[in-house]
Amino acid sequence: MNKPKVMMAMSGGVDSSTAALLLRGAGYDVIGVTLKMFDNRDLGLEGDSSLANAADAKQAADMMGFPHYVFDFCEYFRSGVINHFVEEYENGRTPNPCVDCNRHVKLGRLFARAAEMGCDYIATGHYANVKFDEKSGRWLLLRGADRQKDQSYMLYTLTQEQLSHILFPLGNLHKTEIRDRAAAEGLASAKKPDSQDICFVPDGDYARMIETLTRRKPKPGRFVHLDGTVLGTHRGQLHYTIGQRKGLGIAYRYPLYVIKKDIKNNIVYLGPQEALFSDTLIAGRCNLISVPELTGPMRVTAKPRYRADDVPAVIEPAEDGNIRVTFEDPQRALTPGQAVVFYQGDVVVGGGTIQ
Repeated sequence: MNKPKVMMAMSGGVDSSTAALLLRGAGYDVIGVTLKMFDNRDLGLEGDSSLANAADAKQAADMMGFPHYVFDFCEYFRSGVINHFVEEYENGRTPNPCVDCNRHVKLGRLFARAAEMGCDYIATGHYANVKFDEKSGRWLLLRGADRQKDQSYMLYTLTQEQLSHILFPLGNLHKTEIRDRAAAEGLASAKKPDSQDICFVPDGDYARMIETLTRRKPKPGRFVHLDGTVLGTHRGQLHYTIGQRKGLGIAYRYPLYVIKKDIKNNIVYLGPQEALFSDTLIAGRCNLISVPELTGPMRVTAKPRYRADDVPAVIEPAEDGNIRVTFEDPQRALTPGQAVVFYQGDVVVGGGTIQ
């Protein structure tokens, strides 16, 4: 009987290398792939970390005795992630490129390539779980056992078809267990630092990267208080996100925060912290996992940003396929462009993009 064939996405880090190790131990026929997403020179960055990461992944694959390939996904990453990232920032929104990357590139394109190569599954080093629910007849996405590392938030765009052909070998493990297992097996990545959340902005300077790509300098504009008072001049709205306090350079009788942005008039509105709180939002570009559709109000917990805790909320259908989210308690800095993901216990109900 042939072993199930699985395409293992390998970044060269400890998570994906250990995931490959676990798959081999479980009897899968593994092939490793590393995705080249971008050329550092196009983004004004020095060196080429992708070459080093591919070398680390190949070393791990060679050690475990399975083939390794490098796929050039630069075109897909540019069109599906970087261009959208730039467009969103220029329109005053704060995108989540890791969600877009999973949707369009890492998982979206990889499934197609895996099918071409005769693979039964793809696998990743994400901290999440998947199972089939007999009662509902649906595949479910669940949180990873390590709540500090759980990445189910980043995976809410997975479809039923994709969930039926994806494996998360690390889903029931904690980071410390993974590093210990990697060290015990002699993997070189055992002590390798974790990667950055946004791979193509390693220094966190989004404005610099966008200026490099567009060859346009951010245009200065006005800081305006919510009461209409002009407070000063900003460096370009790209430099500011909702909820930001530091770096405003405005002296006032109480701390000021970025409350909203008017892109048409190039105004950044400032105000007191209490103005940041809201108890409702509209989510667009929604994907549901645990249910086929939302027909009425549903009690969930909602996570309005990756590093936030999920909190009690009610979701219900809104116009144009959108979802209205009403929080039990007002939430701080609900930011357009970020993902909001809905849970019932450990099960991901679905999610969308904050409008």
